[in-house]
Amino acid sequence: MHCVPQRAGLLTAALALAGCSALMDPAEDPVIIRLGEIDQRLQAVERVVQNQSLVELARQVSALERRADELQGRTEELGYGSTRTAERQRELYADLDGRIQALEADLDALSTPNVLDGGALAPGELPVPGGSAVDNYDAAFELIKEQRYDMAALAFQQFLVTYPDSDRAANAQYWLAEAYYVTNRFEEALEAFELVRQNYPGSSKDADALLKVGYCNYELERWDAARTALVRVQSDFPDTTAARFADQRLERMDADGV
Repeated sequence: MHCVPQRAGLLTAALALAGCSALMDPAEDPVIIRLGEIDQRLQAVERVVQNQSLVELARQVSALERRADELQGRTEELGYGSTRTAERQRELYADLDGRIQALEADLDALSTPNVLDGGALAPGELPVPGGSAVDNYDAAFELIKEQRYDMAALAFQQFLVTYPDSDRAANAQYWLAEAYYVTNRFEEALEAFELVRQNYPGSSKDADALLKVGYCNYELERWDAARTALVRVQSDFPDTTAARFADQRLERMDADGV
């Protein structure tokens, strides 16, 4: 039949082609060349893909770094804010505590009678704590007018300690001496009146203080000292009220023969 010779011919041709390919240089083989080109293209594609992956990874890393910086900055802001908040809370607490203490002091002052309202005055305490020199002088003098002489003496004593350079110091010393005199504390009064003359010479109370020196010595029955002081009032401060009172006491002493 014709089929067998035809198949035989095709087989022979394929073998011949294969034989030819086997005999050709691989570098010149078009199949191998084609495969090489495909392999090169595949490698190029893989490199591109790999590079794109690296770029994406780099982009993601960069984004993460920016986010980390933002978080760090926010953390620092929160930390600063927390510190400032704590400081502000301490400031507010200190202010509140001070105000509460002031209110408590006011309540204590309201609950404790003021010395001018009948309250007691302790040694070393001003009649108007925290007040001015004028406030405390006026308060002490008010005690004199109320005839609360013991409290007045304490008030004037502390006034002189607290405000030794006050322009009312001479008067305060004089009224301290008066508080002693009217309560028959003549030795203390004598010493206090002499301090008016020693510490505040030329003051408006100088003449009156010398007169009271004479009176104190009179009450202590120191007749010579009393007469000396009264006569000096007449000579040093003539035509004054103090001089007239000195005249009257000297006349009384003459009448009594002392």
